[in-house]
Amino acid sequence: MTNRNKTKGSAWERAIVTALQAAGWPYAERRLAGSAKDRGDIAGVPGVVIEAKNTASRNLAGWIDETELERVNDGAWLGVVWHKRTGKAAAADGYVTMTGAQFLALLGQALDVQPQLPAEGGAA
Repeated sequence: MTNRNKTKGSAWERAIVTALQAAGWPYAERRLAGSAKDRGDIAGVPGVVIEAKNTASRNLAGWIDETELERVNDGAWLGVVWHKRTGKAAAADGYVTMTGAQFLALLGQALDVQPQLPAEGGAA
């Protein structure tokens, strides 16, 4: 990663932390890089792994795979990719991507219900 890309990534991580803190997550903070078992870029939201991305190209499948590994490493129940929207500086204007299974888990937590997941390959 070049210094310019690292600077862009760090700025995006700071924007996400600021947005989380403003939304009531006072312990949100950037994780230090370099751990043997990566656990995402943002800490301080219990049970949630956040992988921050600020790149011109999109690799959603690769990012989701990376985030899922980090979610398992962290023992978290939810893993998301929070990526920067081109032309927008605020984290609130960014995109948050997750798998359908993760979205169903999020809905279950929000509504305090256990979703009935369809059998793999079944109609939903």
